[in-house]
Amino acid sequence: MASTTRANRFTSTPSGSTNSINNNSTVAPTMGSNNSSVMPSFDSRQWEDELGKVDISKHDLNSLVFDYLLIEGYSEAAVEFARETGLPADVDHEKVQERMEIRQAVEDGRVEEAVRRVNELDPEILDTNPPLLFHLHLLRLIELIRSDQIDIALQFATNELAPRGAQNPEFLIELERTMALLAFPDLARFADDSLTTETTTVKEENKLIESGSIIPDLKTIELFQEPVFKPIISLMKRSHRIKISKELNSAILENQGHGKETKLNGLIKLMAFGEKNLIDHGLGLPVNERFKGRQWADKVLSSVSGDTEEAGQ
Repeated sequence: MASTTRANRFTSTPSGSTNSINNNSTVAPTMGSNNSSVMPSFDSRQWEDELGKVDISKHDLNSLVFDYLLIEGYSEAAVEFARETGLPADVDHEKVQERMEIRQAVEDGRVEEAVRRVNELDPEILDTNPPLLFHLHLLRLIELIRSDQIDIALQFATNELAPRGAQNPEFLIELERTMALLAFPDLARFADDSLTTETTTVKEENKLIESGSIIPDLKTIELFQEPVFKPIISLMKRSHRIKISKELNSAILENQGHGKETKLNGLIKLMAFGEKNLIDHGLGLPVNERFKGRQWADKVLSSVSGDTEEAGQ
């Protein structure tokens, strides 16, 4: 009887009901855990009250929006926003336009054009960033394979990529992975999602099906299901072009005195990092707040490169 009374005392809510937990609350670490001290626990209302105590100036919020518009290439909108909010705006529209056109060239697979225009903008951008230059060369090799220019692809790999791979083990691994596309041409062809886009009509897609361009055979389907081929398959995806275009865009931004990404993206990643540390150290966050930062960071990163691991680092 005494043991039952003690159990009820630990499982009862303040109102006296037993075995009920509010979905908006969290359970603080219990006695006997490995933690030397008990961290506070918050329900949703308490957490919102704490957040409400934080003073965030409207000027700082406006600066975040202005930075986002400028970094993402909406220069005219950035200037108009700055005028309406009283922010100083010294925007070089030509530089912004040039940067966005270079970024678009990479996303469209026009790698040679992008490299030429970057060198015209400032040769040091690529001269001082060997990994970026190598990634652009690798993307050009992928585009040659995509367009079935195999002889040119082999010559380009031999003359431009092999010497760099011999000097850097990491480059060599990436080169070998890319060359695997030549060993599995059907895999490369069917992994290519540049043939169909969101704007592809049903009629156009039917023509691709009839020509056999987007219908893999059984052997290729089996390869698709093998985890070892996933890194190779990813090279033929449009998301890989976008990843390289973002890498190049960041280098241009840094060269022009800006941050590598929008400040808003950086804050979201910082939110995810802080959130993880609070949870790891035993702070009782409300259930609906525990992974909000990580979810937002995952969306930001997936829109950039499909990589969701960086958020937790």
